[in-house]
Amino acid sequence: MKLYSYFRSSASYRVRIALNLKNLPYEYMPVHLLRDGGEQFKPEYRKLNHDAIVPTLVDGGDVITQSLAIIEYLEETHPEPALLPSKPADRAYVRSIVQQLACEIHPLNNLRVLKYLKRTVGVSDEVKDAWYHHWISSGFAALEEYLVADGRAGKLCFGDTPTIADICLVPQVFNATRFNVDLSPYPTIRRICDYANSLDAFARAEPSVQPDAE
Repeated sequence: MKLYSYFRSSASYRVRIALNLKNLPYEYMPVHLLRDGGEQFKPEYRKLNHDAIVPTLVDGGDVITQSLAIIEYLEETHPEPALLPSKPADRAYVRSIVQQLACEIHPLNNLRVLKYLKRTVGVSDEVKDAWYHHWISSGFAALEEYLVADGRAGKLCFGDTPTIADICLVPQVFNATRFNVDLSPYPTIRRICDYANSLDAFARAEPSVQPDAE
């Protein structure tokens, strides 16, 4: 397998964690999202990923894009260890956290949005940072409340076993920390991430230890 990835990409970070949890070896193919206007826009890469984003997974003759589709593909083709609980209601709980993170929080503060705000809309760095902090903080506040009220969280989002929920949470917290978001109001989120990051599969996926880290 080949994973086209950028070390700071949250979506790529998710897939790296999933591959590590499933003990699947892969070849790391760096795609720098900033160099030379963005290597993701080069014609040879856009043949693989028409959206010009990362990650892209190539498995034999199959090319899979979008991080959650890739993780579901890995779950279906390599079902052990499972990244989703066995019961439908528990699977829905995990998927609801995944969608909170990947569909509600992340799209509003990813690189493309921040670049558009800065370069096209013309906002200042202060306004751009305020935008980022607002959407992270409001999203984390809702997620913190959900995790506490539901009661299914243990050391991780669902009990003590890593799921796709943790796979999505850890990269989002990494980015929030990088942009100096105050995480003190979210003790459950911080506790879960601290434990997840103590696990080898998460530690090996961390941006600073990737081949293209800067």
